[in-house]
Amino acid sequence: MTDLRKSAAIVGAYEHPVRYAPDKSETLIMAESIIGALADAGLEKKDVDAIFSAGGLSGYNLVDYLNMQPKYADFTTVGGASFEFHLSHAVTAIAAGRINCAVIVYASTPRVTGTLVGTGGFARNGSTLSDPVPGSFEDLYGKTTVGLYAMIARRHMHQYGTTSEQLAEVAVAMRKHAGLNPNALFRDPITVEDVLASRVISDPLHLNDCCIISDGGGAVVVASPEVARSCKTKPAWVLGMAEAIAHQGAGKRDLINIAAAQTGAPAMEMAGVKHKDLDMAMIYDSFTITVVETLEDLGFCKKGEGGDFVSGGRIELGGELPLNPDGGGLSSNHPGMRGMFLLIEATRQLRGDFAGTPRQVENCNLVLAHGTGGALGDRHSGGTIILGGD
Repeated sequence: MTDLRKSAAIVGAYEHPVRYAPDKSETLIMAESIIGALADAGLEKKDVDAIFSAGGLSGYNLVDYLNMQPKYADFTTVGGASFEFHLSHAVTAIAAGRINCAVIVYASTPRVTGTLVGTGGFARNGSTLSDPVPGSFEDLYGKTTVGLYAMIARRHMHQYGTTSEQLAEVAVAMRKHAGLNPNALFRDPITVEDVLASRVISDPLHLNDCCIISDGGGAVVVASPEVARSCKTKPAWVLGMAEAIAHQGAGKRDLINIAAAQTGAPAMEMAGVKHKDLDMAMIYDSFTITVVETLEDLGFCKKGEGGDFVSGGRIELGGELPLNPDGGGLSSNHPGMRGMFLLIEATRQLRGDFAGTPRQVENCNLVLAHGTGGALGDRHSGGTIILGGD
């Protein structure tokens, strides 16, 4: 097998500061994010020969809008993990000599459009009984994203004794981190008691167990080692990567093991690192239970021990494994697919962009980022990336 470690690096990263954008289109947010990421790297549009975005035909509109002429394009869409998949694909294309510099971009405006992610069911999803896909047999019962995650949480509680208090620890930690991020949507501190007192959205998940709904966007620039050496930023080298799709198992539904169980070990093996080597992690936090199950299936703790693992300050800045120093999807931003922001924050932490502030993870040299797409308890994706500092 070809060793792909350090075949490519993230050399530019830009998170759009917008959280509510009534005056901006998604295309404009993507364009501004690409320009910002290129400026961060010290590159120009003409240096880019590949573009990756999640959203299908919107990619056509974007390259037209920016008058870019990419020779390679990938509009893979697997939900929130799309951008971890994109990075994996970009690294492979760079290693194969097909491209030298790629941009990965995303933007969405669900807060402006009133798209209530995770609500509704059969009618909102636009399903039809004549559509011969697995969802045809489920959507008519009105399943919702939050309902699926609530089912996962209840099963985890039943099987392992996980408590609502333990789930709340995740929300509290993310809000604490968001307080250090001036762009985060919600920055006021909360307590475990506050989480439990917030209204129940889908039992046992409370309002503060659920990700926020915001507008937003961002981009990263991925380059070959040759291009990386000419950039003005420190590269964040891609050391390991893995992708997976999990599903209903032909009727043998597994509510406890998720796609992360298929991606964590291969990505870390490729990178040649162990859990103890990692300085922080960016974990998709669509719901508090997402973090608990992901940490378990990535191997940070044994199955069923996730509730204990996230308690006692372990995942806070200064703890054993700081998670999501930006505030995550639970407090900073979640415009529908948050995997892009995992890569941005990981890159900025590895570069030491927040040095001298409480947001900076000390001596940050190795980061794991794991994106989740779709819905746990249903068909979903998982993408794991290991990034290392220069």
